[in-house]
Amino acid sequence: MRYFARRIGFFIATLWAAITLNFVIPRLQPGDPAEIMVRKLASRGTGDAELDPAKVRAMRAMLGTPEGSLWEQYVEYLRNLARGEFGISFTYYPFTVSEVIGQALPWTLVLAGVTQVLSFLVGVTLGAFAAWRRNSRFDSIVTLGSTFLGTLPQFWVALLFLFLFGYTLGWFPTAGGYSEAMPGWNLEFIAEAIHHSILPAAVLMLTVPTGWILGMRNTMVMNLGEDYIRLAKAKGLPDRLIALRYAARNALLPSITGLALSLGGIFGGLILIEQAFDYPGMGRLMAEAVSNRDFPLLQTLMLFSVVGVLVANLIADMLYGVLDPRARKAQA
Repeated sequence: MRYFARRIGFFIATLWAAITLNFVIPRLQPGDPAEIMVRKLASRGTGDAELDPAKVRAMRAMLGTPEGSLWEQYVEYLRNLARGEFGISFTYYPFTVSEVIGQALPWTLVLAGVTQVLSFLVGVTLGAFAAWRRNSRFDSIVTLGSTFLGTLPQFWVALLFLFLFGYTLGWFPTAGGYSEAMPGWNLEFIAEAIHHSILPAAVLMLTVPTGWILGMRNTMVMNLGEDYIRLAKAKGLPDRLIALRYAARNALLPSITGLALSLGGIFGGLILIEQAFDYPGMGRLMAEAVSNRDFPLLQTLMLFSVVGVLVANLIADMLYGVLDPRARKAQA
């Protein structure tokens, strides 16, 4: 019980620190969002980017830019969080941040969530077989191949796939999440969404499993040298049973923690991939929020990402304590 109480305490303290940093960091960036928007509107309208103080004040009032001291803004920020109010997006005015994120979150959850789970299953399976057949041709191919793929930057692979399969062969769309179908639960829209997601999903499926493969293989190789594996072999247990129930099961524990963290991190979006494919997800919103000094949107996106990782880490710690009694005994 002490183990779980300590983990919950660490979670609460870390969550408070993350919320505080999430408030402070955007305000350390230079520039005023209201001034930036006034300059943009002035340059589009007349070609004159002169800054009118009256327009800046009006823009701040329209956007609901917080005023007062930093402490007063912090207290108001905590109150808004408690009410679930994240403000109005400067970039997508007059839509609220909740509405903007509500449009982008499903795209990232489906793309990143499905590819992360599939990458995990593929990675740990290949890693387990490579460890069980270590020093074989299969082990060499899997290990060297995953090491080579792991050195390729995702953004470079995305651009290569865009050029080859999008622009050259024309097999897949090069931008967006759908084309002309009306968004909704209809076959036409779902087919277009799947068609647009194939290229970014292929990039992720090619590069993401590398870590799972190498991590699972190395951990399982270490477990194969443990005494309980020798005892299982001495008892005459079948090799498949030893590999799956003993070696792979114990080697899977660190990978479960990594899977939880990766699933929690998808709330922050896949910035490079979504930028390359102009995919309407959380990563593209993050890039737009940074470039436009959109404090409400930026703060909320960062908060979603951090809280997602913290909650996933807490769940992984709880599962680790349930699956591995040694973790609970170490905290006793």
